[in-house]
Amino acid sequence: MRQLVVMITGSAGNLGRAVVQELSLSPARLVCVERSPEKLSQALASLPPEMDVLGLDNVDLTDIVSCQDGVRRAHDRFGHIDALVNTVGGFKMGPVDQFGIDQWDALMTLNARSAYAISAAVLPRMQERKHGRIVHVAAAPGLKAGSHQSAYAASKAAVIRLTEAIAAENRINRITANCILPGTIDTPQNREAMPNADTETWVSASAIARLIAFLVSDEASAVTGGAIQATGF
Repeated sequence: MRQLVVMITGSAGNLGRAVVQELSLSPARLVCVERSPEKLSQALASLPPEMDVLGLDNVDLTDIVSCQDGVRRAHDRFGHIDALVNTVGGFKMGPVDQFGIDQWDALMTLNARSAYAISAAVLPRMQERKHGRIVHVAAAPGLKAGSHQSAYAASKAAVIRLTEAIAAENRINRITANCILPGTIDTPQNREAMPNADTETWVSASAIARLIAFLVSDEASAVTGGAIQATGF
């Protein structure tokens, strides 16, 4: 099995850590990106000692220059990046009114701008190699918004459209781009926020991580431009 080099953003979050753990079962080499040095250290400490891992704790994913610097350091360490898995994102709800514009700007920056910046940073060298995998995490409201979801839904719709554009632009470069639309992920935070919810219908972070691991593999070379729903049962 070829040893992939995979960059994972938000690698200490619930989903990001699950992706890191899933990829640690393969011979992959990992570039783990996380803003918090403490959280990054905790995530890396759980990995097998023989894993070849580069931890990056000072990459601002909303800043293209910072993203480019992180990609450069990954290339300096491993020579290339085979795949990007971007799990960074945020969620807030609120109505469309005069007070919601700040939430709109914040979620567009956190969810959409970050996805654009890190994609733009990794693509040039993938294009040179004629190989790459990009996986973003979007959400079902990106297809159809519900009440009080305008900013969140619009930002995730932007991620879906960004992914489609990357896929269309890079077929000639043998680079695939897909996004995952998870259902409610079974996390401690979601259980605390929704104590009366039916958690039997939620999807585990590990199940989504297994899907992502497939999408970055050679076996998924025919899958591109997809917005793949992973909503559980």
